[in-house]
Amino acid sequence: MLQNTRHIGFLIFPGFPMACLTSAIEPMRAANEIADETAFSWSLISEDGTPVTASANVVFQPDKALGTDLDLDIMFLLSGPHDSYTSPQKSKGTLRHLARHGCAIGAVSGGIFPLAASGLMQDRLTSVHWVYKSAFLSKYPDLHTSDDVIVMDRGRMTASGASAMFDLMLHLIKERLGAAIMTEVACWFQHPLVRSEGVSQSIPALKSDALTKDTPPPVAKAIALFSQNLEEPLTIAQVAEQVAVSPRQLERVFQQAVQQSPLQYYRGLRMQAARQRVIYSSESLTEIAHSVGYASSSTMARHYRAAYGVLPQEERRQTNRFRVEGNRPVPST
Repeated sequence: MLQNTRHIGFLIFPGFPMACLTSAIEPMRAANEIADETAFSWSLISEDGTPVTASANVVFQPDKALGTDLDLDIMFLLSGPHDSYTSPQKSKGTLRHLARHGCAIGAVSGGIFPLAASGLMQDRLTSVHWVYKSAFLSKYPDLHTSDDVIVMDRGRMTASGASAMFDLMLHLIKERLGAAIMTEVACWFQHPLVRSEGVSQSIPALKSDALTKDTPPPVAKAIALFSQNLEEPLTIAQVAEQVAVSPRQLERVFQQAVQQSPLQYYRGLRMQAARQRVIYSSESLTEIAHSVGYASSSTMARHYRAAYGVLPQEERRQTNRFRVEGNRPVPST
């Protein structure tokens, strides 16, 4: 390896999102070509060196097996939303060894699950894709999470998804080759906006695209309160009191802003959180119901079917069958 080359390793797990890998490798390839030097090199790594099937059912042959002899500057974990290792004790120990010896450790999208399981995110902040957030927090409630697209915290680098990974690689290119090369790489791929730390993810508004910076303050404040109180829901009267309007006025401005009542919107947020846990966690339906403010799983199931057209146990069963029969993971971003 050339002295100034930054060597990046990608530890790939079955079902990893292929887009995240290409979003990391392609900007490095372009940077090398534009700079006319090998500024970056990369290796695909699996736990035991055997082929790994990505989420798109494409098989990747790794260059190396996970081991302590890897000469890496950074190791990124790529995975679906699970933390299952083939050899948990050995693999987690190897990652901790690499971190102790100066290798930065990172993850993108579902890769935060095996990264968290390794114990390397204690007292570190991690970016969590919004679609995985509820399931991630239920499994790792003591970890510190962020809605930012990119988080870099003392030797840890996390990106929420594929486009965020592209932005993170642009940051590394700028660090190694300067702003001019970074800008040219971004332009090569028609990537007009380079995001850095401190930029929040774009999260779909609930059945509405009307939530903007012009959203009336009472609505914006009410939505924040809804999001912060899923496990122990507030009444609409309590929310109205906290945002200093009457319940009737809150109902009126909510309908104008998002074409839904406050109660409909609140229930929708709770259903979103429940669905993430149904699909991406192994919690019981009773535990999930309690986590989003329902006293019983039967009431949650009724609202779930009204929202998604399927009972939660049926959707989980279909998801598990999809995993097994198709040899593919839960669809990941």
